[in-house]
Amino acid sequence: MFTDYAKIYAKAGNGGNGAISFRREKYIAAGGPDGGDGGKGGDIYFIVNPDANTLIDFRYKKKFKAQNGNNGEGARKSGKSGEDLYIKVPIGTIIKDAKTGAILADLSEKGQKELILHGGKGGKGNSHFATSTRQAPRFAGGGEEGEEKELILELKLLADVGLIGFPSVGKSTILSVVTAARPKIADYHFTTLEPNLGVVKPEYGDSFVIADIPGLIEGASAGAGLGTQFLRHIERTRLLLHVIDVSASEGRDPVEDFYVINKELKEYSPKLAQRKQIIVANKIDSMQDSSLYEKLEKLAKEKNMEIYKISAATGEGIKELMVAVSKILKTLPKEVLVEKTQTEKVYKLKEEEPFTIKKEPDMYVVDGPAIRELMRKVNMEDNESLYYFQKKLNELGVNQKLKEAGVKEGDTVKVYDYLLEWED
Repeated sequence: MFTDYAKIYAKAGNGGNGAISFRREKYIAAGGPDGGDGGKGGDIYFIVNPDANTLIDFRYKKKFKAQNGNNGEGARKSGKSGEDLYIKVPIGTIIKDAKTGAILADLSEKGQKELILHGGKGGKGNSHFATSTRQAPRFAGGGEEGEEKELILELKLLADVGLIGFPSVGKSTILSVVTAARPKIADYHFTTLEPNLGVVKPEYGDSFVIADIPGLIEGASAGAGLGTQFLRHIERTRLLLHVIDVSASEGRDPVEDFYVINKELKEYSPKLAQRKQIIVANKIDSMQDSSLYEKLEKLAKEKNMEIYKISAATGEGIKELMVAVSKILKTLPKEVLVEKTQTEKVYKLKEEEPFTIKKEPDMYVVDGPAIRELMRKVNMEDNESLYYFQKKLNELGVNQKLKEAGVKEGDTVKVYDYLLEWED
């Protein structure tokens, strides 16, 4: 089964918590803090698997999670980092954020590896929180949560040339003649239910990869038939061979066919509609009305496009067409779907407002990423930790914002999951 689309959930590992520990040595009555840091959570990478050509495995496994980092220990012993997770995909796979649709990676090269989700940082041990006035901190930092996303995987075939056109115009026959591919061929619509790839024989010049894209129909760009599934495979091709039946065996007008297919390409992707295109007038061996080809030839001249007459069934014109394609490909650049950029991780504290204050009928609610990060470091049962908590709230500006919001002595303030009473 050919599968070119999958939706999965992936989560990088959480960072381990920092340790709360104190030195316990002979002849030392009150040792200082020696809690170690938590280990970093495992990252999630996607790597190219040269032996895969389908996303079928993702139909059965849809959840992926990297290993969490271990918690820190005493004697300043750091927790072990979680192992990274490597997810293998076929070459030609696009990784998208399911929520935003943003392309995160384009795995189109052999050996390519891309970091998609970052593991959480480990929390600091209590040894990091010791000061001249706080010599025995009974709190430590909590590990950061690993990034998580729903991801869309799309496999776009890596073909140099795409055969496009209505069903039953002879695309599969052309592929079978010029390559070793053996697609199913019959005279009914949608014989080809999945794209077929083939390497064109060297007798026509430099070899190249050609794809028979399943027949398009009017409305394909809006999802009619299997349109959008097939259109995505044309995106990487550098050259389109627009195969048109000039025999009128199904009663269609060749010129009208040209416009219908190009309308679908434009509506799916304006960039795709600008791709270089050659008109291939097929089935000339059974052509009854030469005026149909003449009108198509006139259209080609108006559009400044090359046109070739062929018969895939008899082989007439095939060699001339393939030799021309091989020469044209040398002048066309490879298609790049994603520009490679060096990006650094932006942690959640920088992506959102550090905290929010919401006034409810019976309380003020303080929440946000900075607050949650702080709460991972606080032991609400320890006085020194509470002092640290109050100090950080003041440094973040929470206390000032609460005053501006109208808080009064005795009011209830909910900080994350803790209910506190405000004192002036």
